[in-house]
Amino acid sequence: MNQVRTRDRGWVRALNSVVNPAIRLVCFPYSGGSAATYRAWASAMPAGFQLIAVQYPGHADRIAAAPAGSVAEMASSVAGELARLDPARCALFGHSLGAVVAYETAKVLQNNGTPADCLFVSGAAAPWQAGGGATHRATDDELWSALRDLGGIDADVADNAELRELLLPVLRSDIALHETYRPAPHPEPLRCRVRCYYNIEDPLVDSARVVAWAAVGTGRFGLRAWPGGHFQSLTDSTELIGDIIATLAESGLPQ
Repeated sequence: MNQVRTRDRGWVRALNSVVNPAIRLVCFPYSGGSAATYRAWASAMPAGFQLIAVQYPGHADRIAAAPAGSVAEMASSVAGELARLDPARCALFGHSLGAVVAYETAKVLQNNGTPADCLFVSGAAAPWQAGGGATHRATDDELWSALRDLGGIDADVADNAELRELLLPVLRSDIALHETYRPAPHPEPLRCRVRCYYNIEDPLVDSARVVAWAAVGTGRFGLRAWPGGHFQSLTDSTELIGDIIATLAESGLPQ
């Protein structure tokens, strides 16, 4: 019997239809997240803003694809696909794992002569502090419980044994990528604007580890904090989206 192969759709998904965008906002999910994480953002985009989300291998419509081997590999692949899109000014946003993938992607884009206008990072320590940890080596029960306590597992999914069996390998792979991530030593500073977000009850980051993002580049740096835990700014994203749009507008982009 012949095995049916599904063609891999690649790394980027357009979440709205914009012709000749003034800005392309590219969003990177957290561990276990997918491109659909940012679908609700589409309705908040001003005219001229194209919303793109990244789909990691092994997730959603790429479930059959082999997991990425490293954050650097992910960044190179995303940058390669962005280069094949129609030219547009680009901003990157990433939460948690997505923050370091977005950072590495910004480095590749800059090295290729197409630097991003802005890098937005959320819920993540600065690159040289982001790695470490052994959560990816925990037992299934320990890993599932840790993610549930963090707020990363919906209540209607937490007790579903079939979904747990399906999701755990993907979550473990993503967390391993994050915990084993090490940035290259002495990277060229980013020249784009960098803006950071975190929630003050987030057990994974604190103000000192977030402020350290200021050292990744020579452009203007900004920071905002809100109440809540690790996923709060994504669960209630109105202020976050508003701040991103306002920051881009300050750079001379349309509101």
